[in-house]
Amino acid sequence: MESFVSGLLLGLSLIIAIGAQNIWVLSQSMAGANRLAIALSCMLCDALLIMLGVYAATEVAQLLPDLMPYLTYGGVAMLLYLAFAAVKRAVNGSSGLNTQQVIKRSWQATALQAVAISLLNPHVYLDTVVLLGSIGAVQKTPVMFALGACLGSVLWFGSLTAFAPGLRRLLSSARRWRAFDATIAAILALMAWQLITLA
Repeated sequence: MESFVSGLLLGLSLIIAIGAQNIWVLSQSMAGANRLAIALSCMLCDALLIMLGVYAATEVAQLLPDLMPYLTYGGVAMLLYLAFAAVKRAVNGSSGLNTQQVIKRSWQATALQAVAISLLNPHVYLDTVVLLGSIGAVQKTPVMFALGACLGSVLWFGSLTAFAPGLRRLLSSARRWRAFDATIAAILALMAWQLITLA
């Protein structure tokens, strides 16, 4: 259960930080553009990458155990960097949502676009395959960690697409995103500390 909760918290903290994918999901969902197709496509992409990352890192840990401390400390450094970036956004108030003009397409075209935006975003590989994979490999139960991270993705994208039409005012507020970023920074720092204790 500890690994599951760690995966859930870390998965959420990484994915909540507003980026190109989330802005696209929100802008499409606020316009009511095939929200179910968007949610399922993003969830599936995340789940596949998270499972791939944790499985690959676990295999590396078994085949090349001497390499794991380097991966672990690399994960710590990345978490601290992301936490610092979140603190900077919270202090500067540089977050917030700026929606774009939405062109409604068929659900198939929207799903393909969601997959493309998910898989062509370099940050998704850094977050899911590299970071979540390396941290998951040192957990007591890597599979539960991966499942927790996948649940985080399901909760986030499910919430974004389900409640987006009513969230325009809330998510357009830089002040509220400053509070979100501060929370994200605290979670990332906590996960970095936990990872150090596992090393």
